[in-house]
Amino acid sequence: MLCGQLDTHLRQIEQRLGIHINNRGNQFQLSGPAVNIAAGKDLLIHLYAEVCQGVGLSPESLHLQLQQAGLEQLAEVGEGDAPVEAIQVIRTKRASVKPRGKNQQGYVRAIKLNDINFGIGPAGTGKTFLAVACAVEALMEERVRRILLVRPAVEAGEKLGFLPGDLSQKIDPYLRPLYDALYEMLGFETVNKYIERNIIEVAPLAFMRGRTLNNAFIILDEAQNTTREQMKMFLTRIGFGSTAVITGDATQIDLPRGTQSGLTHASSILEGVEGIGFTFFANKDVVRHPLVQRIVTAYDAHEAKTTSLDKSKP
Repeated sequence: MLCGQLDTHLRQIEQRLGIHINNRGNQFQLSGPAVNIAAGKDLLIHLYAEVCQGVGLSPESLHLQLQQAGLEQLAEVGEGDAPVEAIQVIRTKRASVKPRGKNQQGYVRAIKLNDINFGIGPAGTGKTFLAVACAVEALMEERVRRILLVRPAVEAGEKLGFLPGDLSQKIDPYLRPLYDALYEMLGFETVNKYIERNIIEVAPLAFMRGRTLNNAFIILDEAQNTTREQMKMFLTRIGFGSTAVITGDATQIDLPRGTQSGLTHASSILEGVEGIGFTFFANKDVVRHPLVQRIVTAYDAHEAKTTSLDKSKP
């Protein structure tokens, strides 16, 4: 199980860490750069301990483990640095969610310590999924009475026109990713029952004006598509006993040209305010298919090159 069929797991570790692994039975020999060998050794010991406890190992789960020992992080972590502080697994009704990597762990820790938290970074870093997991856990432990999932209804570069159906049917397409996360953690029937009883409320951002939200866990997703006024309105809805998490990717803004994003504006003026936490994710934190990480990096490099060329023009 540790090595994988035809040693595919070992080959995956070799490729990602830039080392070579020889094994005979339970004896493993690693060769390569010293810091990479140290990371590979720690990873193999950790994987072996998990496999012995009955935890399955697949190429997908190994990819997530490798995110914690990637070359980008090896360059940042020197010898003798303290290991990342362990965080208790987020437990929901149908699944247990384990934060991966330093930023995800810090993100979950910040959510538990602060009343308002911002998770900012590229697609695929787990910002929304972890926020929903924390919300479900808080509801199950009766630390909050309800969950509110909020999104601005902004088209991603397309003019959708008038959608058919009632209000719920009109806004469902914008909120589908939040529903998917809830279904995975609570199950289809439980989610629908909670929605009927108003324990879970999914609504567009425009419907938040005038409300005060007490004893609730509120998630504002796709916050890069809020205006400055909408962001201020949302942040001032927070009541006693509530936790708010604001997630977004500042590189995927779909607002009309010339309109400043409420997410970037808030991050520039609120960072450092007591009681508000900020977690900034990077390309190395992407936990989807490895190709997603390379796509995000390629787009960033292209945009940086375009920006530098524009500045050089007279």
